[in-house]
Amino acid sequence: MLSTSMNEIPVIREDLEASFRQGVTRPLEWRRHQLLQLARMAQDHAEEWLQAIAADLGRPIAETHAIEIGPVVERAIISVAKLETWTAPKVLTDVVPDWQKSWKPTIYRAAKGVALIIGPWNYPMILTLQPLSAAIAAGCCVVVKPSEHAPRFASLLAKLLPQYLDPLAFRVVLGGPDVGTRMMEYRWDHVFFTGGEKIGRIVAEAAGKLLTPVTLELGGKSPVIIDSNYDIKLAAKRILWGKIANCGQLCVSPDHVFIPREKQDEFITALKECYNQFFPNGALGSGLIGHIVNGTHFNRLKSLLSRTQGTIVLGGQTDDKLGMEPTIVADVTVNDSLMEEELFGPILPILPVKSIQEAISRIRSGPHPLMMYVFTDDQEIKKNVLANTISGQITFNDTLSELSVAELPFGGVGASGFGYGNLRHGFETFTYLRSSIDMPRDAEQSLELRYPPFTEEKIVFLGKATYMDIPDN
Repeated sequence: MLSTSMNEIPVIREDLEASFRQGVTRPLEWRRHQLLQLARMAQDHAEEWLQAIAADLGRPIAETHAIEIGPVVERAIISVAKLETWTAPKVLTDVVPDWQKSWKPTIYRAAKGVALIIGPWNYPMILTLQPLSAAIAAGCCVVVKPSEHAPRFASLLAKLLPQYLDPLAFRVVLGGPDVGTRMMEYRWDHVFFTGGEKIGRIVAEAAGKLLTPVTLELGGKSPVIIDSNYDIKLAAKRILWGKIANCGQLCVSPDHVFIPREKQDEFITALKECYNQFFPNGALGSGLIGHIVNGTHFNRLKSLLSRTQGTIVLGGQTDDKLGMEPTIVADVTVNDSLMEEELFGPILPILPVKSIQEAISRIRSGPHPLMMYVFTDDQEIKKNVLANTISGQITFNDTLSELSVAELPFGGVGASGFGYGNLRHGFETFTYLRSSIDMPRDAEQSLELRYPPFTEEKIVFLGKATYMDIPDN
């Protein structure tokens, strides 16, 4: 993969700044065309995207169709249909007091300017092009930096994007950490970063020096809670499916499971049955699961697994092609190596607990997760978990499916990130609220009370809000 010259970066930034100031991105018809071109780029070259992502991650093509290419096409088309509604000024004459109605109080959604999108390697297409779609809808110019850890995807994007999107407004920059570091030395009007917490902190610190607004889509250890009264076989099937997606390399992958101790063996038996259904000839070499992205992450996972004090009850094997079996580890404690960091791989620790309340307490004692999964039909348990935990999202009785509901906001809280990137929520990320009034000339008589000198009559009038009645509790 070629790398963009360091000298090009400020030139690209200045060129896009000029395009934005000249209003290239302002017309809605232009934005609609760019969004449809984005959809065409994804659709016209579907086979090339499939091959590139398979080469980078070894992922089955069914996953890439369902989670990457399809959503890019669908959400760009939805954005075109919704664009006029999203961008319409909101006139507040129905909510302001009568004496302010003639001022025409209005809220506009205005584009922030030139945005930088830094994409990840694990789902390189959707997590790079989804925020790009939102930025296009918002009317921003954009520099896209795909991850160097998905080099075939990055090279293909650099080749195809200028063939479909207006190069006056959209550019791709290639390179590794050195290029990313240099880019963060310049002022952007918004930075959208998807990746791990470690690099997210670096991005936030660099953005903070220039007071650049930033969205961080990070991750963390997304826990699972299983109620002992829930269908254990169904829970096992849905959890294992969520765990094997992209070989566990997903920011909302089920990271570990809290289950009542007396149900652990039943859960393990169910997981083994599901494993045999999913992989009748074994997972390694089956083509039904991806591989670990590179040697660094592969060795990290092997190290974590080698130090666990839990019992490996399923899987644990690897191969020389960065393949790793889905691996279930029983009787894990909160101080185990597998609980040190987000796993981001096909390892699933099981932590037996005495009660749901113990699981809630364990979750509350750690950083706020990006996602929580709770398997229960008990409405009181659902209320308890909602009231006593904090997470970016929470899904009841399934895994990953919340990602397919594009109308829902998706983002973290605290260490798992902040901000949103899909459909209207993404559009709002790349715009800001610009308030306005238009004071009529004939309002002058009612404004006289604000001008000095301040008579007793004026003071009484201007103090009305200070002394208004406060309701009792």
